[in-house]
Amino acid sequence: MTESLADPHVGTAARHRAADAPATAGRSRLVALDVLRGIAILGTLGTNIWIMTHQEGLAGYFDELTQPATGWMWAERVLQQLAQGKFLGLLTIMFGIGLAIQQSSAQRGGRRWPGKYPIRAGLLLLDGLLNFVFVAEFDVLMGYAVTGLIVAFILTTSERAQRRWLIVQAGIHLAILTVIGLAMALAPRADAAPHKPLDPNPYADGSFWDLVVYRLQHAGEFRFETLFVFPMSVALFLVGAKLFRAGVFRPEGAPIRKWLMIAGFGVAAPIDLIAGIAGNSDYFVFTRYGTAPVVALGILALVADFYLRRPRVGFVGRRLTEVGRTALSCYVLQNLVASILCYGWGFGLAARVSPDARVPFTVGIYLLVALIIVTGAHFWLRRFERGPVEWAWHRSYQALAGRA
Repeated sequence: MTESLADPHVGTAARHRAADAPATAGRSRLVALDVLRGIAILGTLGTNIWIMTHQEGLAGYFDELTQPATGWMWAERVLQQLAQGKFLGLLTIMFGIGLAIQQSSAQRGGRRWPGKYPIRAGLLLLDGLLNFVFVAEFDVLMGYAVTGLIVAFILTTSERAQRRWLIVQAGIHLAILTVIGLAMALAPRADAAPHKPLDPNPYADGSFWDLVVYRLQHAGEFRFETLFVFPMSVALFLVGAKLFRAGVFRPEGAPIRKWLMIAGFGVAAPIDLIAGIAGNSDYFVFTRYGTAPVVALGILALVADFYLRRPRVGFVGRRLTEVGRTALSCYVLQNLVASILCYGWGFGLAARVSPDARVPFTVGIYLLVALIIVTGAHFWLRRFERGPVEWAWHRSYQALAGRA
C-alpha cells in the first residue's frame, strides 16, 4: 500500500507493459505483487462489510458471533469464515514484502537503509489516524505504520538476528493464543449476558460527527486489536521479507510455493473452516489469528505460481492489478462508500433491512462497493499515474524528505 508495498522506481509505463505483455519472469513478479495487493484489499472488504451492514456496527457484529446459527445465519457464517483473517494476514505479509523491496532498492542505489523510511511510516500513521477517526474504527494502517518502522530497523541486522526476531515474536503470539485457550477451557462457562442495544446508536441514527465522537470515546476498545496482534504483525512482516528474498516469486521458488500451498490449503484451511463455522465464537480468536495467516501464505504462493505459469494476465488480473496499484485509495474509499450506503448519516440502509434479508443484502452491498472500487481504479489510472490518496501521500513525502 503506497510505496510501502511497491517498488518506487517502477513507473507506470513499465506496469502497463507488465499487465499487457506475456508474463516473463521479471514482469510476472510485478504482476503477482499488484494482483495480491488487489486481492488483499477486496478481501478485507469481504470481512469488514459484515460490520458495516450491521445496524450496530462493530459491537453488533461481535454480539452476533455468539448467537446460534439458524436459517440464513449458516450462509453468513460460511461467507464470513472464507474471508475472516485471511486477507488481513495477506495484507500484513505484503507490507513485509514491500519493506524488502524498498531495502533492496536502497541497496542497489547505494542509499542508506532505513534512511528516510521513518518519514514514510509517519505519513502512514497519519493516514491511519485520519482513516480511524473519520472513516472506519477497524483501521489497520496505524498498526502497520508502527510495525513497519520497527521491522525496517530489524532488516538492517543479520539473517540470524532476523530469524531470532521472527521466532520470538511468533512464539509470543502463539503463547498468547495458548493462554487464551487455557483460560477458555478452565474457566467455568457462564450464560452470556443479553445484548444491550446501543442507545443512542450512532451507526443508525447519528450524524457523521456523532460517529467521529463515538470512535474517539471508544478509541481504547477499537485499538485493542492493533496491540493484540503486534507480535503476529512483526512476525508476518519478517516472513514476507524472508519469502521475497528467498525467491517465492521466482521460478526457483517452486519448492517454497509448494510447501506454502500444502500448509495453507491442505492443513490450515480445513481446520479454519470447520472450527470457524461449527464453533460459533469459541474459536474466533484461534482462526482469525492462528490458522488464517497460514491460509494467507497459501494464497500468496498460489497467485505467485499462477502468474509464473500463465502467459498473459487476463481481464480479471488487470482489474486486480489496478486495485493493487491504488491500494491505499481503494482501502479508504471502499470503507467510505460502504459507510455512505449503510450508516445513518448516509442512506442508512443497514437499519432498514430485516434480519432475514441481511445476508443477501450484505452480499449485494459488497458486490456494489467492489464494482465501484474496481471501476474507479480502472478509469482513474487511465489518466493518472497514482491513486488520489497515493498522490497526496507522495507529494507530502517529497515535501518532507526532499526529491533527492
